[in-house]
Amino acid sequence: MNYNKLMESIIEEIKTEGTTPSVLLHSCCAPCSSHVIDVLTQYFDITILYYNPNIEPYEEYLKRKEEEIRFIKEYPSKNKLTIMDCDHENDLYHETVKGLEGEPEGGARCSKCYYLRLDKTARLASENGFDYFATTLTVSPLKNSEKLNSIGEHLSKIYNVKYLYSDFKKKEGYKHSIELSKEYNLYRQDYCGCIYSKQEREITIKKQRENKGTN
Repeated sequence: MNYNKLMESIIEEIKTEGTTPSVLLHSCCAPCSSHVIDVLTQYFDITILYYNPNIEPYEEYLKRKEEEIRFIKEYPSKNKLTIMDCDHENDLYHETVKGLEGEPEGGARCSKCYYLRLDKTARLASENGFDYFATTLTVSPLKNSEKLNSIGEHLSKIYNVKYLYSDFKKKEGYKHSIELSKEYNLYRQDYCGCIYSKQEREITIKKQRENKGTN
């Protein structure tokens, strides 16, 4: 399934109708949201939902959230661009992934995390009368776009709100996000967000250093 083409077909319909629909956009971080906002602001009124209960420690969560807010303020959006506040809910994340702590990055634990964040986005989109909901997660080459779009489609039916299919990494979207991050001097983290990805990253770095020391 070409999810980028699906999104483009939705956008073509919007252009034909001459409307500016609203989208509740789940954002994982400012760098990833940069390219996504740049694409969507041409056609949508965007409200960012920075809902990431997986991010630890709390200081890291706040740092990424503050960067998101700063980018929104500085970016010259064509249409409405704002943010909806929400709680961290880190305890809920740990309840959700209980028993999957040892799963590798990209496995079953991540799928549960995707669902948790998109479920919140879809529910709030429905409750607040948004036309669409979407996520920035598909801009990352490390995230499973097929899984994300499947979850989005499923939740769309549950909450009766349209899901904006996407694969934002297509057409060099990830590369563009890096370019925008440099332009706006955005903080770019070196791990996904959860404590388990942080530990995995630290182990990788340690092994790289040890290998360098033996060469």
